[in-house]
Amino acid sequence: MSDLEQLERDVLARVAAAGDEAALEAVRVEALGKKGSISEALKTLGSMSPAERKTKGPLLNGMRDRVTTAIAERKTALAGAALDEKLQTERVDVTLPIRPEPQGRIHPVTQVLDEATAIFADMGFAIAEGPEIEFDEYNFTKLNIPPEHPARQMHDTFYLKPKPDGTRHLLRTHTSPVQVRTMMSQKPPIRIIVPGRVYRMDSDQTHTPMFHQIEGLVIDETSHLGHLKWILEEFCRAFFEVPSVEMRFRPSHFPFTEPSAEVDIRCDRSGGEVKFGQGNDWLEILGCGMVHPKVIEMCNLDPAKYQGFAWGMGLDRLAMLKYGAPDLRAFFDADMRWLKHYGFLALDVPTLAGGLSR
Repeated sequence: MSDLEQLERDVLARVAAAGDEAALEAVRVEALGKKGSISEALKTLGSMSPAERKTKGPLLNGMRDRVTTAIAERKTALAGAALDEKLQTERVDVTLPIRPEPQGRIHPVTQVLDEATAIFADMGFAIAEGPEIEFDEYNFTKLNIPPEHPARQMHDTFYLKPKPDGTRHLLRTHTSPVQVRTMMSQKPPIRIIVPGRVYRMDSDQTHTPMFHQIEGLVIDETSHLGHLKWILEEFCRAFFEVPSVEMRFRPSHFPFTEPSAEVDIRCDRSGGEVKFGQGNDWLEILGCGMVHPKVIEMCNLDPAKYQGFAWGMGLDRLAMLKYGAPDLRAFFDADMRWLKHYGFLALDVPTLAGGLSR
């Protein structure tokens, strides 16, 4: 057996023994690379005589072609084996049962907050936020709530431990302190809504110690009750998804607004559910009024120049009214059965164009 035959047999044996494409590539470089064994043998053709070249040339070129073909075939075989292995390991049994639906749901309060935000944002309102642990001054004093007012008493408000100087922080009883902070930090015109958690010592079927509010504030030089009425009507029409609403404004009293009003909306309570935009019944949904001049003055604005209005409503109550939840306490029980019934899927994002409650 000649040296060329032995070289070819050795190379072909190594090609056949290559276990993956990396090993096969190493064999190719060692045989057919610039300094490979077969390439070095081909280089000797230049120094041979014409007679030797005529004899050796076909042998060397034939060996190179056969090795090249063997490498290509082995590469195809290795690629096919790798694909078969991948198909086996990544195989999906289509006869298996489908995956169960996700158990998580968007809480109705969160959904209602997103719905209200979408409506007011379309009207040009910005969202403002503030701390839940507040100063007495912001929660009461600057809102024209006098020291003897019942809301300041410990049976209605969660007070924190007194400080060395005798002052006490508290858990805010409404989101109105954010109105104070906003008026003290920026100049009119102001158009904001304030959603957030608030705290009061109360617990029954329609009250909880912690609940959610959303309120709005408009401060400028020309706003009046007509603007407030239009905003509330448009909100209720869009929120309850009815073509029209009829509202009733009843005189009331709040320390931070003058005049003040409570707002009822016409509804039908027959049949065990509340239907808005029809019927002969009335349901209270919010309180509102023109911002008291004393509040504007205590927030370092000129009440002779600026005026405005504010309103506030409970997000939890709105969720109960719209989606028919009978007991407010169930909102905070973390019962997955309740949440699965009243909750929303993660992709049910409310929009005015696509519908609030799909």
